[in-house]
Amino acid sequence: MSRNDLQGSLDLLVLKTLSQSGELHGYGIVLHIQRASDELLRVEEGSLYPALHRMQQSGWISSEWKLTETNRKAKYYRLTAAGRRQLQEAEKSFEQLVKGIRAILRYA
Repeated sequence: MSRNDLQGSLDLLVLKTLSQSGELHGYGIVLHIQRASDELLRVEEGSLYPALHRMQQSGWISSEWKLTETNRKAKYYRLTAAGRRQLQEAEKSFEQLVKGIRAILRYA
């Protein structure tokens, strides 16, 4: 997989997480991905925050500073309409990738 594929996978995971959870701060996104994947996937903060910034620049997510449950200030992210459209496209692309990989695995 190329770096763009990996970046696209992270985008897909983050967009899907926000579509399911509504609004989360960065650490909440990391926890959701870990829990939802039965601890198989771990997203490092060094990858997450640049991705969140890029997705916000693309208009796929928006953010707002709020207080957490423990009274700490954190940036909360939410999906935009453009993000919902991007999520649909990313899911289609991922399904095509999986279909191609399955075809190769069956062929061998």
